[in-house]
Amino acid sequence: MIDLYGFGDQLLQGALVTLQLALASLAVGLVLGLLGASAKLSSVKPFRWLANAYTTVIRGIPELLTVLIIYFGATHVLMAIAGLFGYQEYIEISSFAAGVTALGLTFGAYATEVFRGALQSIPKGQHEAAIALGMGPVRKFYRIILPQVWLVSLPGLGNLFLVLLKDTALVSVVGLDDIMRKANIAVSNTKEAFLFYLVAALMYLVLTIVSMVLVSYMEKRASRGLVRG
Repeated sequence: MIDLYGFGDQLLQGALVTLQLALASLAVGLVLGLLGASAKLSSVKPFRWLANAYTTVIRGIPELLTVLIIYFGATHVLMAIAGLFGYQEYIEISSFAAGVTALGLTFGAYATEVFRGALQSIPKGQHEAAIALGMGPVRKFYRIILPQVWLVSLPGLGNLFLVLLKDTALVSVVGLDDIMRKANIAVSNTKEAFLFYLVAALMYLVLTIVSMVLVSYMEKRASRGLVRG
């Protein structure tokens, strides 16, 4: 009973895969979110249209369907592209890659709005001061704009990551050996559904609590030196 009928190590391995999937999707989503927010605030209309289409489509489709479409659809797209170059072998995208792509796209769509609000909250005087100091656009962004955007958007991004962490369970439907798939395998072999689903729930809860603590620490660290009214 202590080793959960021999499936204890399997569940821990599933937890590691879940964490790896969540962090990889977070990295992809943060990049897409910054690009999407910048495009929405761009003076170039095609960029704005593309960003609006991206957020509208991705936020309008359930995450499970996004995972399934990417997992099964990406194979056909890659094979079609490879066929143009005479490559006829079957190409299959891994469940992990499909999960990172789907969850990264979803996180990025929501993060776009978080970053957009943060960018709009920065006073114009900050931009003018950076230009007056002789900073170029890139240096201004990394030295002046990005730290303030990070501080403002961190609470919202933290909440999105908690949702992302739980959405990783959806990728188990395409064969990823995460917590949910390991729990399902254990249930099918032992018929102890309540036990293993309860253990899976506790594992997600632990990951969520640890994430909340880390986000809280990051918020305090990012706001060091600020004078609060």
